[in-house]
Amino acid sequence: MATDGIRPPDHLAALADWQAQFLETLRRADPATPIPWLAPWTVEKLVVHLARVHHWAAGQARRVQEEPLGRGPFDLPELYAACALEVREALAELDPDARAWALVDDGVPRGEHTGTVRFWHRRQALETLVHLWDLRTAIGEPLDVDAGAWLDCLDELVTVMHPRQLRLGRVEAPAARLVFAPTETDARLALTGSAPGAPEVVLTGPARSLALLAWGRVPLAEAADADGGIEVRGDRALAAAVLGAGLAP
Repeated sequence: MATDGIRPPDHLAALADWQAQFLETLRRADPATPIPWLAPWTVEKLVVHLARVHHWAAGQARRVQEEPLGRGPFDLPELYAACALEVREALAELDPDARAWALVDDGVPRGEHTGTVRFWHRRQALETLVHLWDLRTAIGEPLDVDAGAWLDCLDELVTVMHPRQLRLGRVEAPAARLVFAPTETDARLALTGSAPGAPEVVLTGPARSLALLAWGRVPLAEAADADGGIEVRGDRALAAAVLGAGLAP
């Protein structure tokens, strides 16, 4: 998605960069540090989760079942470095247009599958971005990432992750049509699946704030009340209920 001169990142380059930042950050983080918005997760749980996701995604891209990593305990930097390299090497090696097992095909008839290796370029980069924010925020450190990456992150949730949740029956149809309006662009990203005639609620704010809101990292009340935060046009309680139901796994 590229709008108004704001372009998404080069996903493989971004993946390598954000993985390196994640590894560097976890080396100085206390594994027992809690992550309140992912409670009861700690830094240790976050690191193991992202390592497992990288390992699993490498198998999905290759269309092979991954070997279990075991239950641990793990040397966290060693585990993460190995799994990060595994998925990065797999994605660099494979033809981006080759068929792959991909989340876009979950709940879709087999004859209509469209998943390719390229899907995992974006999915792994953005998975790492969100969890890098989790890690940095948990230990009280900032994360400087440009608006294009956060806009891409928001777009993926609206166009890929939430529709998948609906297809799999994991969430009900939204009671309101949520429209995300990033202030850096004229783009308007609307959730699908709401009933005809459902009320519309427009959420306006920086792409970063909207992405973190949509991914469940910040509640609407906090995001809307923050200085320079998100403006809500429409039924705020209804929007909070839709967001609270979870837009992604």
